[in-house]
Amino acid sequence: MTVLLFLVFLILLILGFPIAFALGISAFTYLIFSDIPLMVIPQKMYAGIDVFVLLSIPGFILAGNLMNAGGITQRIIHFCNALLGHIRGGLGLANVGASMLFGGISGTAIADTASIGSVMIPAMKKEGYDAPFSCAVTASSSTIGPIIPPSLPMIIAATLTGLSVGRLFVAGIVPGLLLGLGFLLTAYLIAVKKNYPKSDRKPMIVIVKSFFQAFWALMMTLLILFGIIGGVFTPTEASIVAVIYAMGIGLWVYKDLTFKRIPEILLKSAKTTAALMVLVGFANLFAWIMTVEELPQQIASTLLQLTENKWLLLLLINLLLILVGAFMETIAALLILFPVLLGVAVQVGVDPVQFAIIMVFNLVIGLTTPPVGVCLFVASSIGGVSLEKIARAGMPFLLVSLLVLALVTYVPAVSLWLPGLFYE
Repeated sequence: MTVLLFLVFLILLILGFPIAFALGISAFTYLIFSDIPLMVIPQKMYAGIDVFVLLSIPGFILAGNLMNAGGITQRIIHFCNALLGHIRGGLGLANVGASMLFGGISGTAIADTASIGSVMIPAMKKEGYDAPFSCAVTASSSTIGPIIPPSLPMIIAATLTGLSVGRLFVAGIVPGLLLGLGFLLTAYLIAVKKNYPKSDRKPMIVIVKSFFQAFWALMMTLLILFGIIGGVFTPTEASIVAVIYAMGIGLWVYKDLTFKRIPEILLKSAKTTAALMVLVGFANLFAWIMTVEELPQQIASTLLQLTENKWLLLLLINLLLILVGAFMETIAALLILFPVLLGVAVQVGVDPVQFAIIMVFNLVIGLTTPPVGVCLFVASSIGGVSLEKIARAGMPFLLVSLLVLALVTYVPAVSLWLPGLFYE
């Protein structure tokens, strides 16, 4: 029966079915040929989404859409370009910098790729940058978003295991900054090698002005982060605060947002949330079937039979997750595998918070690796470049991601130092 479950799932993936429907149809097929009543489908799907902290997800999605519609993307890009544009390959550096700042607002890589890419990819191509590089740097830097707080995958990870959302948010700061700095260095070295253009150095008054234009946007990240860390509000309450803040800034400070556009933004956010919640529900059903079949115990037993060495086991888990991330959507993989692998990691002495960062980091790398690299597809559609060319141009950024992943995996302080300062 387990073979049937995974066979149907893989066939549907190969045929191009959305991951949520692949999970749901394969689970339904399994149940038809088993003795388990079909009533379990709505029960387990509802149980998967009936978690209070998941209410923060539509809030953060809506806040990100409001800030994007309110002109936040353009102001962040303008500030980064004013600050970095005079360096060789300055637009590429500004692209990475904007992703670091915007990621702290949206919390999702796909939103980052679409929002930043729609502005930066055409601008970079116009200035003489290679189209594959323009798309690759956009797609790669967007993976910083799910690492730097607020992060939707980390909210999911916390709901699955009872870990503190605030602690996970703080644990992602240093890895996210390291990833961003690594991408900045890589983009610069490629720009120097290919002699990409640079602009004139902007006067300090222009840089200061652009900073103050983006100030209210940057404050949103600090408001969310320190509000949660300081215990002022829960992650769910933080998402509502973010929505109110984003609406106020867009309507009355930046004035790019109008009341007429709000229904459209609400509808867009509702569609995104609905799609995500269907995925969460089906993934929970799929994970429950795996539990019934005792697959988590089998996976844990197999890994521990191979080795009980902590560092070697983490290497095997990383290889498994990179492979899974290349074929499966981040949230679905997290829902199915995180509780299983966390148990194995804890048995060999890995801190749960560190392992959550390792897990999320691995899976977001999959967003930029074929064949199911969602961010590659988004960048490809914006830049009009084939997936193969973007993947090839993104190889240096992928190597940086793997290097930072190694640091997160084998140097616990990278993810645990800041939470230790704030929470102990």
